[in-house]
Amino acid sequence: MEKRIQIPNTDLSLYPIGLGTVDAGLKWEGLDADRIIGTYLEQGGNVIDTAHVYSDWVPGERARSERVVGDWLSRSKKRSQIVLITKGGHPDMTRPNPDLHESRLSHKDMLEDLDGSLKQLRTDYIDLYFYHRDDEKQSVEEEIDTMEEFVRAGKIRYYGCSNWTPKRMQEADAYCARKGYRGFVADQSLFNLGMKYMNPLADDTLGYMKGQALQYHIDNPKNLAMPYMGNCSGFFHIFEAKGEEALRENPYYTPKNVEVAHRIRELRGKYDCSLTQVILGFFFCQPFACVPLYGSSGPERIIDACRTLEVPFTAEDYKKLLGD
Repeated sequence: MEKRIQIPNTDLSLYPIGLGTVDAGLKWEGLDADRIIGTYLEQGGNVIDTAHVYSDWVPGERARSERVVGDWLSRSKKRSQIVLITKGGHPDMTRPNPDLHESRLSHKDMLEDLDGSLKQLRTDYIDLYFYHRDDEKQSVEEEIDTMEEFVRAGKIRYYGCSNWTPKRMQEADAYCARKGYRGFVADQSLFNLGMKYMNPLADDTLGYMKGQALQYHIDNPKNLAMPYMGNCSGFFHIFEAKGEEALRENPYYTPKNVEVAHRIRELRGKYDCSLTQVILGFFFCQPFACVPLYGSSGPERIIDACRTLEVPFTAEDYKKLLGD
């Protein structure tokens, strides 16, 4: 497949797999970051995704991931080669009992997060900046106007949304059309091979790319789908390595996903490919463009993931895999 995805009406040309960095500062940094990010770039990658909240749920340091990415940007001098993504407005995760329903999407909150991100990342601008959540008590006009202010200030180039409903995205699109704004260029929501049959996650503020959300992306190619949790939180890898007993409490553990896990072996045999490649190949057989986010703790896994683009999976493969 093509090794770049051009977002319509932008100058953003993205490698089809983005490098997720939620584990930066927890599982890797420094020389390991050089190896992981360096390997990703060697494969042709150019999308680095982080968030101001990563990983505030672990005490001791705020915005770890951005700091690690910023360290790498400073050392490597490769800022111009990267489409840099970060997100703001997530509920405060440093409290003993974080309230995921407590909105932090006011203009003041977003400006504070954005300025903090620029400082941590040691850059003058963000290529693609996301609302990490939505607050339906605020108007889309207010939220879009905040992002447009950041664009005019030169702090961000483009903006997107994460965990928004299709209805709210459509309202935002309509407002941007009236005002002559480019509007959202990307949407990050949960979407993966195991989602169809999984149990709902405990966090009900997450957005799922299904039903009307899938149709939204079919109808609106100018808003690129950038799925997170693309690796199904390791469910299929754990199943392969340890079996069902290791997964009894896993939200992906359902009878249907166990069937999928068994059928994956057949698809691997058909293409002589890896488990990771089957899982990521799902995204490139959708009726709309996807740039899934993939996080890894080792260069060899980055290489394996990027080689997914060389496997000629078909939509029919995944219909059979999912029992459609």
